[in-house]
Amino acid sequence: MQHVIITGGSSGIGKATAKLFASSGANITIIARNIDNLEIAKTEIEAVKLNYKQQILTLTADVSQREQAESAIQTSIDKNGFPDVLITSAGIAYPGSFQEIPIDIFEQTMAVNYFGSLYCIRSVVPVMQQQQRGQIVLLSSGAGLIGIYGYTAYSPSKFALRGLAESLRGELKPFGIGVSIVYPPDTDTPQLEAENKTKPPETRKITETAKTWTAEAVAMEIIKGIKKRKFVITPGLEISLIHRWHSVLSPILNWYMDKIVTQIQQK
Repeated sequence: MQHVIITGGSSGIGKATAKLFASSGANITIIARNIDNLEIAKTEIEAVKLNYKQQILTLTADVSQREQAESAIQTSIDKNGFPDVLITSAGIAYPGSFQEIPIDIFEQTMAVNYFGSLYCIRSVVPVMQQQQRGQIVLLSSGAGLIGIYGYTAYSPSKFALRGLAESLRGELKPFGIGVSIVYPPDTDTPQLEAENKTKPPETRKITETAKTWTAEAVAMEIIKGIKKRKFVITPGLEISLIHRWHSVLSPILNWYMDKIVTQIQQK
């Protein structure tokens, strides 16, 4: 029976992915900071699991704190066994003007989004190497492919995940460990709701032109990508085109975004 560990698994894409894995018979560990949200998520995941033998484990941890992240992963392995899949879905976003965002927001965003993934990956890799198998899935963002006005704290943290995934891929392949990186588009989640509270008008205008996905739809794309052992998972045509043709499209995208910014600021 598969064991899937998902950080940020109490809400959004993480929870939706956990439910899909549970419905196919996997043991699930979800890791998040909020106990109440974890319990709500556990009830939802329990309701869709395939059989009564499946274990749904919830662990409270702040993955930006190395000791907490390592402890949660070890507890998960001790209770649910070898991890077949690790999905690092925990993340935060705080859009705003570069000079107005407090410096601690930049530090916290990198701590959660990048180091929170790094700590968990380092904790599972030795076990996966011993077993000569496993799959590591990092959740980046469309904002990890192109820098977007208002995301000076968020985009760099997601770009960093791309660099980590691309570097890890070749290093872990000889051990039978697959690496995937996901670039979700805007997704209807509590995080997006929180982002919208601080988005500058320019950012709001730029991002509203793209389709907003459901967490369930993104989760389905992630599952399909994992089954195919795909390195890059790009839900939707827009993200796929940006990923494939970024160098070509970049001047056009920059012109388009600059035009929107100018229109907003001249009002």
